[in-house]
Amino acid sequence: MELWILFGVFTLLMLIGTPIAFCLGVASFATVLYMGLPPLVVFQRMNSGMNAFSLIAVPFFIYAGDLMVRGGIAQRIVAFAGALVGHLRGGLGQVNIAASTMFGGISGSAVAEAAAVGGLMIPQMKARGYGAGYAVNVTSMAALIALLLPPSHNMIIYSISAGGKISIADLFTAGIVPGLLFAASLMVTAYFVARARGYPTEPFPGLSAALRLGAVAVPGLLLIAIIFGGVRSGVFTATESSCMAVIYALLVTIFVYRQMSWRHFVDSTLGAVKTTSMVLLIIGTAAAFSWLLAFLKVPAALIAALNAVSEDPLTILLLLNLLMLFLGTFMDMGPMIIITTPIFLPVVQAYGIDPVHFGVIMILNLGIGLNTPPVGSVQFVACAVGKISVWEAMRSIWPFYGAGVLVLLLVTYVPAISLWLPSMFK
Repeated sequence: MELWILFGVFTLLMLIGTPIAFCLGVASFATVLYMGLPPLVVFQRMNSGMNAFSLIAVPFFIYAGDLMVRGGIAQRIVAFAGALVGHLRGGLGQVNIAASTMFGGISGSAVAEAAAVGGLMIPQMKARGYGAGYAVNVTSMAALIALLLPPSHNMIIYSISAGGKISIADLFTAGIVPGLLFAASLMVTAYFVARARGYPTEPFPGLSAALRLGAVAVPGLLLIAIIFGGVRSGVFTATESSCMAVIYALLVTIFVYRQMSWRHFVDSTLGAVKTTSMVLLIIGTAAAFSWLLAFLKVPAALIAALNAVSEDPLTILLLLNLLMLFLGTFMDMGPMIIITTPIFLPVVQAYGIDPVHFGVIMILNLGIGLNTPPVGSVQFVACAVGKISVWEAMRSIWPFYGAGVLVLLLVTYVPAISLWLPSMFK
């Protein structure tokens, strides 16, 4: 009965449009009351969920990404990407994906990437005769690359949800090859869709112009090396690297690009505070919700249920992928990671699956959910920038979904895609 109350209250509140943090918190509170436990337990679990030192990295990376968007780094990356790949078929679509890949290694946020790169690219693509649906779909799918590349916020959340026992440096490293593979698959898809629709290419500006634009973009791109190199080498932790990212972003945007005005600085600070408060509230309530799931022995029940279906690890991974794809359409990524990691991780470990490998699978899988209604925050942002409805975008997104699912299957069933690069640093 406790599980019926927990999931029933949560589902009911979500269906009537209640913010996800309150859905999780109220459902947990109602279940605790029914079980006769002190209501203080919910608040203790919320506090415990938010009181993790590693979580400090999340608001600082959010802050750094916002500073870079407002300080002109995104514009210079887009210009450099245009010089590199704009001459390929579907030129501005290719530029969009390449820019998202480079900016993803700086922002770590799919929503920030959709807003920053989409805000620059979608109007240009529409003006050059690209369909609005194509422009929005390329933007929203390419934004998911940021989830796999360091400094992915969600990989930090996954590590914390796993009890802090999984190396963030290993997760950052494991996501690089899948992220680049995902980018390549989107570029191939964009090429064939653009070719079928007769979309144009952009003129190649010449090697000297490309080198000049690359030199201009280097100060912003260096942040990728600072974050990944520092964390991977052990010079500083992920938390310390996030603080370094903020300091470096301020130095570059103020003294190199000179586009960080006082108004931009204030807006970035307030925006980071607002986003951080929302993220931490969701993390806290999701921690209470996931504690109840563990208390009610849901992981053990799931392992038993899956054992009844199959004991083959490949089949178990397929079932978990289908389940996460389904759940990801109804819940945002952060709470999904916090809730499902304590449930699914013991399952995959029982079948001998590496937790770093599974982390990459989960991030990519739930990332696709961010681009799927009814709760597709990345798709909503891209559609708002492109000024089209979600359903209009959905009519033409299927080739890009296919590319995403293909990469998900490759990452799932070829562990070396995720684990080869981390193994090189052992």
